[in-house]
Amino acid sequence: MASISYTTQGFILLLAAASLFAVSEAKTIVVGGSEGWRFGFNYTEWVLQNSPFYINDELLFKYDPPSEKNSGYSVYLLPNLWSYISCDFSKAKILAGPNQGAGKGFKVELNQWRPYYFASGDKNGYNCKDGLMKLFAVPLPHWNN
Repeated sequence: MASISYTTQGFILLLAAASLFAVSEAKTIVVGGSEGWRFGFNYTEWVLQNSPFYINDELLFKYDPPSEKNSGYSVYLLPNLWSYISCDFSKAKILAGPNQGAGKGFKVELNQWRPYYFASGDKNGYNCKDGLMKLFAVPLPHWNN
């Protein structure tokens, strides 16, 4: 009876584990749906209704450029949960400025299995704090069914 080496067994186990992850097409999800990225919308509720998100999905932020009706919005990536809760932008990275959400919008790929914290940092955090312009997403790996 032939025996299988440990290396071969390990390779077979690795292939079996990898087959559990489906290679599927990523989706593009418009943040806020038809409401887009705007002041006063409940993005926590929207995330709960539209999740789960998966690795390689893209979030599309669409918002109006500054006008008489709004002072402008942005998209920041916040570094951690505390920054998200407190709307602290001191260590945040700006991803899109006030004019980048117009037209086709601004895409962010969720390319890692980790929490992503997004917020609008305009008006010294007012859009984030009082306007509820913040959301978080934790993309999941695709599983084969």
